[in-house]
Amino acid sequence: MTINNRQQLLAIVAVAAIALFLGDRLVFTPLTAAFKERSQKITSIKKSLTQGELLLERDKRIRETWNNMRTNTLPVNLSAAENEVVKAFFRWSEQSGISITSTRPQWRRNTDDYMLLECRADTFGSIESISRFLYEIEKDPLALRVESVEISARDNNGQQLAMAVQVSGLLLTPEEQP
Repeated sequence: MTINNRQQLLAIVAVAAIALFLGDRLVFTPLTAAFKERSQKITSIKKSLTQGELLLERDKRIRETWNNMRTNTLPVNLSAAENEVVKAFFRWSEQSGISITSTRPQWRRNTDDYMLLECRADTFGSIESISRFLYEIEKDPLALRVESVEISARDNNGQQLAMAVQVSGLLLTPEEQP
């Protein structure tokens, strides 16, 4: 092999190497990045589609649950709502055998969509009556949530307990139909 042929061969190999390098940088790498991006986008869209299909399948049950929640909220009339919660406290006390010393309802407006009625009741009774009272609150269909419970002993033996319980009730504003 002569020097001239060797130089031509090296020049061809150098040009081919540069062409491969440029091809990698200008064609292969951008195509690979675009492919990975599209794959991630397709995966994301498939996940969203699956979630949407599951939501559509649960649509009827979700609407039934929401309608049940709306029907169990407090009445729109504020005084009627307060009366209903106070009556519920006395109903629970009769069912559990606990004594109520006081109830204090108070309204809190959080947004235009709903209001909360916070009601604190001071009671006393045995551990059995207190646990039954809390059970009656939890199983009642009225939309109330127990916010806090404070229990303390009224005697040295712990046979008589005092309990302060705070519940909040949900009042939804009427839904406007389009």
